[in-house]
Amino acid sequence: MNAIASQVSSVSALPSAAELDRALRDASPAEVIAAALKTVGREKLALVSSFGTESATLLKVMADVDPAIPVIFLDTGWLFEETLAYRDTLIATLGLKDVRSIKPAEEALSREDPDRDLWFSDPDACCRIRKVEPLARALKPFDAWLNGRKRFQGNARADIPVVEDDGGRLKFNPFANVSREELEAIFVRAKLPRHPLAASGFLSVGCMPCTSRTAEGEDARAGRWRGQAKTECGIHTMKTS
Repeated sequence: MNAIASQVSSVSALPSAAELDRALRDASPAEVIAAALKTVGREKLALVSSFGTESATLLKVMADVDPAIPVIFLDTGWLFEETLAYRDTLIATLGLKDVRSIKPAEEALSREDPDRDLWFSDPDACCRIRKVEPLARALKPFDAWLNGRKRFQGNARADIPVVEDDGGRLKFNPFANVSREELEAIFVRAKLPRHPLAASGFLSVGCMPCTSRTAEGEDARAGRWRGQAKTECGIHTMKTS
């Protein structure tokens, strides 16, 4: 891994996503994060977290590598109060040093969602102004970002690489290869606090209007946009630059 990182850092231009993916396809999450950090440097690397039910695991691994890596949190205006409280709990528990809460542009909200019902009439547009556009704005200073998608989550995530191209920047998926059992092991080993809503059946938590409890036997993300063909908010289905 040190040889890989040294090779990556010795070139002036960023290595290709394909090159990094080949080098890191069997690396541990911590090794992926360390390689991302070595590739672009802390000032150019961000981790994007929803502070959802599984987020503590990636944040814990990141904090063990470098707790000062910037963390971007999209505060959509529709989040559960429990999620906001969980964010603060994890910041304190893990010693995160640079968490940036990003909100939608007021102009966009006034123009496109003045009655706060866009989530019902056009959920894709609601996600665009509350998540996709704010994230694109927040990532402008960065050359690479980390996220917590896993292949076991299925649908569009079933075959994600460890590193992929995201327009003008690199996108690292340190947990692409991890299993549910490995996530649970991180929670137990590190004694991480759980999201307050997890115990009441919310296995995947997003915005309040578009999140419901998950029934026994359902996929963990079944409670997101229930009854609709929509399975992603958009930040992972379009390039951010």
